[in-house]
Amino acid sequence: MRAGTPMTGAQPPDPTAQLRTLSALAEPNRLRIVDLLRTGPLTVGEVAAKLQLRQPQASKHLKVLAEAGILEVRAEANRRIHALRPEPFESLDAWLERMETATVERFDRLDGYLSTFKEDPDV
Repeated sequence: MRAGTPMTGAQPPDPTAQLRTLSALAEPNRLRIVDLLRTGPLTVGEVAAKLQLRQPQASKHLKVLAEAGILEVRAEANRRIHALRPEPFESLDAWLERMETATVERFDRLDGYLSTFKEDPDV
């Protein structure tokens, strides 16, 4: 979601869910896994091989991401396929958008305040 795009039908942000998402992403290997899964769903073995992790390490990180609601996992025969869920990222994007808007508004007010000094240095 980008600036100017309304969140139709969106629920109010859940700060607990956002904290869970950020906490899960606050580990370098998990960020690497999320970045890798942007290209599409993968198995544990594929994630481990592509990121040069041991399979138990990859499994642990994938489990944390799934428990945080960042991944969906589906069984396919004897394999588990991991894919990104968009909702946690949409929620974070909306929050960041609100933070950006507030920051821009504050800088605009500061700019207006400072411009009064340019126009009249005796103020």
